[in-house]
Amino acid sequence: MPQDPTERRVVVTGPPRRARRSFGYYRPRTEIDEQTTLGHTYVRSLMRIQLRTGLTVFAVLVLLIGPLPLVFAATPDTRRLEWAVLGFGLYPPMVLLARWYVRRAERNERDFVRLVEDR
Repeated sequence: MPQDPTERRVVVTGPPRRARRSFGYYRPRTEIDEQTTLGHTYVRSLMRIQLRTGLTVFAVLVLLIGPLPLVFAATPDTRRLEWAVLGFGLYPPMVLLARWYVRRAERNERDFVRLVEDR
């Protein structure tokens, strides 16, 4: 006897399918979590800008500290000058440079979070 169409059994043979995402729906955080190519690009851009900031600080430090041995070698036996330059002339710029680096790195991270969380 044929079965009634309302009593028919449904056999599921595959994994459940997700609902399709609409084209206007876009979540960068999901892209990062799922480690897609786009998510990898987001993270790589953050790492690149943080590296650029670090290399900028390093270059400024090299330009600031690098010539000091030449300056000290050119001056005749003045230990007080060396300690004054190292203690008072070099310390404030290094502190300011460190503050700039931290503020810049935090701003880069804030911009990245804003990019990922928005939309």
